[in-house]
Amino acid sequence: MCNLYSMTRAREAVLRLFRVSDNRAAAIMPLPAIFPGHMAPVVRRTADGDRELVRLSWGFVLLQDGKAPRRVTNFRDDKARSSSFWRPSFEQRRCLVPASSFCEPKDTKPATWHWFALRGEEPRPLFAFAGIWRNYRGAMKKDGLPVDLDVFAFLTTTPNALVSTINHERMPVILSTDDEFEQWMTGTPAEAFKLTREYPPDAMRIVQEGAEKSDQLIES
Repeated sequence: MCNLYSMTRAREAVLRLFRVSDNRAAAIMPLPAIFPGHMAPVVRRTADGDRELVRLSWGFVLLQDGKAPRRVTNFRDDKARSSSFWRPSFEQRRCLVPASSFCEPKDTKPATWHWFALRGEEPRPLFAFAGIWRNYRGAMKKDGLPVDLDVFAFLTTTPNALVSTINHERMPVILSTDDEFEQWMTGTPAEAFKLTREYPPDAMRIVQEGAEKSDQLIES
């Protein structure tokens, strides 16, 4: 499970990679640490089939009897097409979650935080998590006032050889090419699900480790 990531690239780089027009894009800033519940940039399709860049809240809202609702940030590949909680969004509302790195803690005391990024000509090549989104209307706290909020989560699969050195259970599904972006956004559910796989470990690296819960590199 991934509950911390960064998106440290400038707005112009995001619009360029994900082919979003300036007039369809919200104002965004580099974010060195994105936690559950934070607002973060997401690329999704508009009603006319174009792409837009919006800021959504990270974590679907799971209602619990007698308790406060719980934020759920990731969904598993073996649940995407079978769970009534996830399936409608996977089938109808897939999106791209821009990112420059993601973090996993090693189970030590105190924890050592490991930041993973893609290899490339840049220190933190931009990529996307395979995401979904939905609208939530209801309370965020037990007996709280209702809110109207668009939320997102992203898909996870088994970890590759690099990520499994830190997290033995899951890693995010990573998309890095324009063809993959288009297939995830516009393909059938079956076509989109074909993208569910471990990202090649030799195409990734650990770029930072230690006590910091934020990626220390902010790029242009």
